[in-house]
Amino acid sequence: MENAAIIIIDMLNDFVHGSLKCERAMRIIPKIRKLIDYSHKRGIPIIFSNDAHYPQDAEVVNRWGKHAIKGTEGAEVIPELEPQEGDFIVEKRAYSGFFETGLDSLLRSLYGGKGAKTVILCGLHTHMCVRHTAADAFFRGYRVMVAKDAVDAFTEEDHVSGLKYLVEAYNAELKSVDEIISLWGQPTPQT
Repeated sequence: MENAAIIIIDMLNDFVHGSLKCERAMRIIPKIRKLIDYSHKRGIPIIFSNDAHYPQDAEVVNRWGKHAIKGTEGAEVIPELEPQEGDFIVEKRAYSGFFETGLDSLLRSLYGGKGAKTVILCGLHTHMCVRHTAADAFFRGYRVMVAKDAVDAFTEEDHVSGLKYLVEAYNAELKSVDEIISLWGQPTPQT
């Protein structure tokens, strides 16, 4: 898979344990952790796409209430997936990780300026933030892959409908974390 980057969406305290808690988030944490660990061994870039709202943002005021407010503990990545040195954090104030952020510029600067070609999405929520990030990736010419066992939503219906839409609208490839890892083969031992 050519020049891939992992984008982990909204695996934040408020979404997993806090004000917008998604009970189903717990089941994807081990899969995301496995993908992170493997990617670190392979030198595959990891980007955390995180809500970091201002209290007056439309998403806060008009839709979901107070959540992931910039600078609060609720807007931090959960401890189980804490970013490591060399990982990137791109803050967002809307559903898409691309909307008015530096994500596209970052992706294009990777691999010595050759840029990422494939984005592998995981995190929350399949039918919202994952979907909107996938849309913007697709429209910018990236190959979109979704780690189907490392994304989820508030309900099974939202999750399944989200996956279906990603395939139909954005030609997303749905693969399990193990299938994604198998595409790369075994990592070269670190010396």
